[in-house]
Amino acid sequence: MKFLNLAGALIASALVAPAAQADKLDDIIASGTLRCAVVLDFPPMGSRDANNEPVGFDVDYCNDLGKALDVEVEIVETPFPDRIPALVSGRADVGIASTSDTLERARTVGFTIPYFAFTFNVVTNADAGLQTYEDLAGQTVGSVAGTYEAIRLEEDINEWGNGGTFRSYQSQADVFLALSQGQIDATVVTSTVASAIVQGGTYEGLSMTGEAPYDVDYVGLIALRQEYGLLNYLDLFVNQQVRTGRYDELYEKYIGGEAPRLTVDKVYY
Repeated sequence: MKFLNLAGALIASALVAPAAQADKLDDIIASGTLRCAVVLDFPPMGSRDANNEPVGFDVDYCNDLGKALDVEVEIVETPFPDRIPALVSGRADVGIASTSDTLERARTVGFTIPYFAFTFNVVTNADAGLQTYEDLAGQTVGSVAGTYEAIRLEEDINEWGNGGTFRSYQSQADVFLALSQGQIDATVVTSTVASAIVQGGTYEGLSMTGEAPYDVDYVGLIALRQEYGLLNYLDLFVNQQVRTGRYDELYEKYIGGEAPRLTVDKVYY
């Protein structure tokens, strides 16, 4: 009788157990398409060329991932504030969008090991006469809402006081337009963007000045945090991009010089 009761209980539990679900990695392979959320107003990581085609480090990185998975690639243009919503809403499978690996964001999405690392520079209107990061005290500054540099810059402006004002924008293009028009006095952006914007000449009168004293900004690929199989695959993909030399190749192509290390002293990766 005890055996029959146990068998019955096992059968009953099996009947009510949730059906196994395919991993997101399986879904991508089965669909034949990888949808990458990429920011396309953030050169040289992502932008559009003269033919309006997506180009940049992150675009090539997505194409490399699609090739590894043997699937077609769809670039989902995603402004900075929309990177995580694009994943949560199901419009994208993976974010290759220069996303800083903060603990707050990790409550919503899963991060891979770093695939890129940024340092930061001040960009000003040349007429503003600002030379160092500390010169931003008391000035009107701005940055893209929700980015690492925006959070840090706003904190410092508020701490310095002295009449300083921080303004948030939806895109890098909006920030540089406001800067070139004198609506703000300065911004802080990654050194890659600073160099590209000042040398590109799209916005007149801009100057790259002092380096911002921020920690190195390590960024990871992102996917829904419960998609462990996909995240594990992406970790290995980043590892292989580095050890095969592809990371260095892309860095030389879009930025030039020696690529920054993606490891932190005394930390596992």
